[in-house]
Amino acid sequence: MNKKEISAGGVVYRTGEDGRLQIQLIVDRYGKTTLAKGKMEDGETIEQTALREILEETGMVGRIVEPVDIIAYTYQHADFGPVDKEVHYYLVEAESGDLQPQIEEIKGVDWYAPEEAWSRQQQNGYDNNDDILRVALNKLGINV
Repeated sequence: MNKKEISAGGVVYRTGEDGRLQIQLIVDRYGKTTLAKGKMEDGETIEQTALREILEETGMVGRIVEPVDIIAYTYQHADFGPVDKEVHYYLVEAESGDLQPQIEEIKGVDWYAPEEAWSRQQQNGYDNNDDILRVALNKLGINV
């Protein structure tokens, strides 16, 4: 039986100083555009994992608004062999904090207009995040 791993993260959004909606994207250690996420730790709920990872990776304190979706896939781990991974994504409203990338984990983090976020995802993101970002944007009233 394959080892199981659960991660969680979110599509983080805020209303910018100009009153416009902004979406947070990170650039991971491989140079790909993606969403803040990470592995669940012992004793955490999946929701706590999502909020902790967003805070650790981006410096932002968020509030879960609603679930977006779950991605499931299998990857090869050097020590454990095949690992069945589930990533739970939430729509998360940024409430406070200063945007600060966790440089040990990611290369950068920034805010983008929804259309720009979608374009960056299409150009340089992971394919399995397309639906996550699309569904989250739809929940925010943005069709892409």
